[in-house]
Amino acid sequence: MINGKSGPQAGSDFPPRPGAPDLSVRRFTLGAMAEQLPDLLRDVVARQCGVVSNGQLAAAGVSRYTARSKVIHERWQRLHPGVYATFSGRPDRLAVLWAAVLSAGPGAMLSYETAAELAKLTDKPSRLIHITIPAERRVTKTPGIVIHRSDRASRARDPRALPPQTRIEETVLDLAAAARSLDDAWGWVMRASQRRLIAPAYLACALALRPRITWHAELAELLSPGSDGLHSVLELRYHRDVEKRHHLPAGTRQAQARSGDRVIYRDTLYEPYQTAIELDGDAFHPADTRWRDVQRDNAAAADGVTTLRYGWLDVTARPCQVAAEVARVLARRGYTGARPCSPACAVGQPAGQAARGPRTARRV
Repeated sequence: MINGKSGPQAGSDFPPRPGAPDLSVRRFTLGAMAEQLPDLLRDVVARQCGVVSNGQLAAAGVSRYTARSKVIHERWQRLHPGVYATFSGRPDRLAVLWAAVLSAGPGAMLSYETAAELAKLTDKPSRLIHITIPAERRVTKTPGIVIHRSDRASRARDPRALPPQTRIEETVLDLAAAARSLDDAWGWVMRASQRRLIAPAYLACALALRPRITWHAELAELLSPGSDGLHSVLELRYHRDVEKRHHLPAGTRQAQARSGDRVIYRDTLYEPYQTAIELDGDAFHPADTRWRDVQRDNAAAADGVTTLRYGWLDVTARPCQVAAEVARVLARRGYTGARPCSPACAVGQPAGQAARGPRTARRV
């Protein structure tokens, strides 16, 4: 069983690496190998893609001398100290991962990018093999293997998946906590959701159990029920710092509209007030992307919708000025609920005073 899926061959979800034998060859190899092993060990070795540890050999009554002899005669190969491949030829990816886990000892499991690889959270094998072990244990450093120690290792392990690996929610949160930016952290969360690996609500529950991880407050808000439809950190900042803080109406996120025969999406639409907000997270757009933005804004204008477009610096450095401008446009269409967030807030001030300072918003 791997990732909760049972089948005749562990690892059948993964294509062989270049030069590795195909699955039919590996079945034959493991079958021939199993005839030379005690009955007690055959199932263990087959489940572990032909890889076995000294401890498992000893439990089945196979001496270390026997293992060394098979290595000397090139029937087996030593992958790590005390870990053997019970076949000759190049080990495939799953055999390599099994060997790494077994070399790390009791309680070890694949984690971070390597667990993401197995869970299909990422599409390429991790360059380094990441393994998490219980916090009280120590292991010798091995080239190509990154060891993480955790005081919640027993709770993080997926009880159904082989090779041993962290649960999908733990994998996502580990990667998010290790991310260099909030955008990268949220990218892991969005990828897990988009690939239907875990529901956001379930991930939010897992996050609540790990209050000390990096980006906890930001991720908790992004995963909150009131943030449905927020697709980026910039959208979160707009929702939190511009819209909610200044009592603007709740807009519809990723609102669908039609432009000719195409379906388009508006980041935030205040439909009763015929006003749309578009958020540009990148400082520079390719020419074709910028042209699509113009087409979308033009289509909105043709439908009587006013579009306001803001960038990262607008929302993060000048949220009060952005809120004041949005509030004035909404006020012309009947909305009167905007409120300043502080005595110095631009919302509610005369237009000339509220507009002080550079702005990059473009009204269409």
